[in-house]
Amino acid sequence: MKILGISSFYHDSAAALLIDGEIIAAAQEERFTRIKHDARFPENAINYVLEEANISLQDVDYVTFYEKPFLKFERLLETYVANAPKGFISFSKAMPIWLREKLFQKNNIVNALKKINNNFNEKKLFFSEHHLSHAASAFFPSPFNEAIILTIDGVGEWATANVAIGNNNKIEIIKEINFPHSLGLLYSAFTYYLGFKVNSGEYKVMGLAPYGEAKYKRIIMDNLIDLKKDGSFKLDQSYFNYATGLTMTNKKFSDLFEKPRRKDEKDELTQFHMDIAASIQAVTEEVVLTLTRDLAKEFKIPNLCLAGGVALNCVANGKILRDAAFKNIWSQPAAGDAGGSLGAAYALFYNEFNQDRIVSQTDSMKGSYLGPQFSNDVIKEEIDNLGAISDKLSDEEIINETANAIIKGKAIGWFQGRMEFGPRALGARSIIADPRSNIMQKMLNLKVKYRESFRPFAPSVLNEDVSRWFDLNCDSPYMLLVANLKDEICNQITDEEKNLFGIDKLNVKRSIIPAVTHVDYSARIQSVHRNTNSRFYSLIQRFKKITECPMVVNTSFNIRGEPIVCTPTDAYKCFMGTELDILVIENYFLIKTNQPKKFVKDYKKNFALD
Repeated sequence: MKILGISSFYHDSAAALLIDGEIIAAAQEERFTRIKHDARFPENAINYVLEEANISLQDVDYVTFYEKPFLKFERLLETYVANAPKGFISFSKAMPIWLREKLFQKNNIVNALKKINNNFNEKKLFFSEHHLSHAASAFFPSPFNEAIILTIDGVGEWATANVAIGNNNKIEIIKEINFPHSLGLLYSAFTYYLGFKVNSGEYKVMGLAPYGEAKYKRIIMDNLIDLKKDGSFKLDQSYFNYATGLTMTNKKFSDLFEKPRRKDEKDELTQFHMDIAASIQAVTEEVVLTLTRDLAKEFKIPNLCLAGGVALNCVANGKILRDAAFKNIWSQPAAGDAGGSLGAAYALFYNEFNQDRIVSQTDSMKGSYLGPQFSNDVIKEEIDNLGAISDKLSDEEIINETANAIIKGKAIGWFQGRMEFGPRALGARSIIADPRSNIMQKMLNLKVKYRESFRPFAPSVLNEDVSRWFDLNCDSPYMLLVANLKDEICNQITDEEKNLFGIDKLNVKRSIIPAVTHVDYSARIQSVHRNTNSRFYSLIQRFKKITECPMVVNTSFNIRGEPIVCTPTDAYKCFMGTELDILVIENYFLIKTNQPKKFVKDYKKNFALD
């Protein structure tokens, strides 16, 4: 049985293909169009997953969409009726788009599929529900036969958070919180207030939080959110504008914190902004922990699966793990809307068609390496057409030369195997460097990524060494858990350094791996496994043999505002447009100083700020 799953029309459009319950391929549309968070119909992603399976759309048995548009339209109408005449401007702007496009989404999807194959039969098209798609993406590829499933995001059709029970090949949704009460939208409201872009800047809020103190947590808990003992909650809508307006927050919200919204990313980030970030992060953690503790107590199931945008909050995930209400947790690596394409396909296969499920001891995501890959012959043709100067090395030479370049302090574009599905680079489309460097974190942010200096980088660690360096005793293959460094690798800091505020904290060397140590002595960890990424594993193993350090810095291969690179051409353009020193594409080794100077570009102008 061949099932194509699709998510689109909001953000992070994607396609995924299941054949007899096995994930064959999955990818986001943005990687092909080079438009970050591209929400358009994922024509390129669909063509890719079909090509990966060597089939046509005609061969697909079913196509399933990740949510139900009519239910979303119902929410829009009911929200307006409940608040009228307030919100008329927002309503009047949204309604023509709905009447012209979204209300007839089934026709739009069928027509788009017929562009791919004119013989597509619309009877093959199914629709899932948004949070069922999230829940299915979290449970069915997980290593559990039974689990509690918690999905939290901004909003689906009506639901903003769902609790479900997964048992073998079935998911039953048992509780939900509905719009306008949303933990995801609460976090996004603070993203907006801090001057970052909603639906992409939430990572920045999480990264900024450790620079501040949660001074405003009580104000948020007393005024904005009414949290119950079971983790359910309501938001006081008088502080927000997202239900009826064109912005996330209003003047009453700003007055509560006695400062106006930071309107531009060029405006200075002050200690106030860091304290606000710390406060909303602390509130989010309290809400999530209240929920998970109550669920563990009520259902007495030891396993927890997570999905939805809030499941990408790896700091909160780490707190859930350490809290130990659940023995095991597993998060979908493409936890946001992109993963809904995969979940929709899974929900149809198991929940609707009652197919037998084989549970993998690790998980069924194949390391999330589900995107395109390129042979050495194709790479050679592409980079030669670009005029690049390269050397082809053997497998062993590639590992040795790259490890030595890392030791010399070089920043390296690392392009190997199948591209990752989801927002994290996991060693297939990564920028890698030496975690022992005092300057690498700041240098990569400012000179390669062209982004804020405060944003942390992740260590990619040999899986057998994780617990020796970090307070983490389980695998974290998808970079979705944050844990503290072991005391013995941390440095003692002076009283003067302890009293530093804000960004000044960034300059303190806190451990023997400063490039991956955040200001609160934590790190967002990726455990690297030989069976899912043997070449990346071999590289880190070689680096460890020389340096006794079993990890490298890993960040996504892109600059801010750009999607992660997909093709060798994407990689070369990013290489030449940034201050990367080395590019390694499969067996081809490229040195920046050897490249023709005419290819150097001011690359960051190609992409809008994220």
